[in-house]
Amino acid sequence: MRILSYRVAVLSLLALLTASRTDAQSGPASQGESKAKDETINAAGIELKRSGDGLTVARAKESFSTLSLEGSELKPEPPLTASNVKMADFSREFIRLQWRPNDPVDVWVVLPQKVKNPPVVLYLYSYPNNLDRFKSDPYCRRVVSNGAAAVGFESALTGSRIRGTRPMKEWFVSELPESLATTVHDVQLILNYLEKRGDVDMSRVGMFGQGSGGAIAILAAAVESRLKAIDLLNPWGDWPDWLATSDVVPPNERPNYLKPDFLKALEPLEPLRYLPSLKSRPLRIQYSDDENKSAKQAAEKLDAAAPATAKIVHFPTGRALYAVSSDGRLFEWIATALKSQAETKQAQIGAPPAATAR
Repeated sequence: MRILSYRVAVLSLLALLTASRTDAQSGPASQGESKAKDETINAAGIELKRSGDGLTVARAKESFSTLSLEGSELKPEPPLTASNVKMADFSREFIRLQWRPNDPVDVWVVLPQKVKNPPVVLYLYSYPNNLDRFKSDPYCRRVVSNGAAAVGFESALTGSRIRGTRPMKEWFVSELPESLATTVHDVQLILNYLEKRGDVDMSRVGMFGQGSGGAIAILAAAVESRLKAIDLLNPWGDWPDWLATSDVVPPNERPNYLKPDFLKALEPLEPLRYLPSLKSRPLRIQYSDDENKSAKQAAEKLDAAAPATAKIVHFPTGRALYAVSSDGRLFEWIATALKSQAETKQAQIGAPPAATAR
């Protein structure tokens, strides 16, 4: 059924594009016809822009070199709630947000039932992870067990955000400047949405980021003062080294990403530049070294760039990390960091014997 729907969408799109080319080639239009053509239409769920040159896939004006929303024209539409489930110990809401044509941002909001106005943590897992874990009752129970609400979303060009309007050759890393910058913009707009909800404490907001999500969390924290605590797991960064060695990058594509122009576009989006600026906020960086072997040099540079106040923990294996973070313990640190300063001092979580910490 999905294949059929996709084929219908593609055929409809091709028909419209063909018709638009015919119209464009038929000669100059009158002033009235020109105005009629400067419009946006929807074809099989794909938003298209009609202009004097025909039909093109609609895009928003957005800067891929700026962390802030400055220079971008992103206009939030009214949120759409798809589901709302209430359990004895948590509630889970699935919401679709949108501020770009053809790129809705799906968000899960999980609230602890017995905590009024809780702190809130944004969760961004690494490419190519999707949002399926938020459909799990046990996961949702664990993630809010420490009294903080959880908000899950996907980065650009990941999971459900890879749609038929993009060529198949375009993916998270091939479009890395766009993937990073647009998701940093998403963080800011998601926080604006949460402020309007009014059911979480926006003076106590944190962000957990894994892999690519870790890089985005660093960049978002650099521009977004509402993020009060940052928790990173195997973060990406140091782009020249990471792109040269990471096993995420296919060997046949690697030369494309080491070209000067590609690396130049990533300079304003380099986590190494911004880590030192996070010295006034609780910051934890954790690694499972066996899973991060291909990016070891990049990890060492991230460690060196982190402020002296950061808690850096290296686990020799993923199993060693799991041993101390399972059953919701992974989420304890950031929940504690979002408590009052006095409470945080009393509840500092020390590094386990299996790890080496700075």
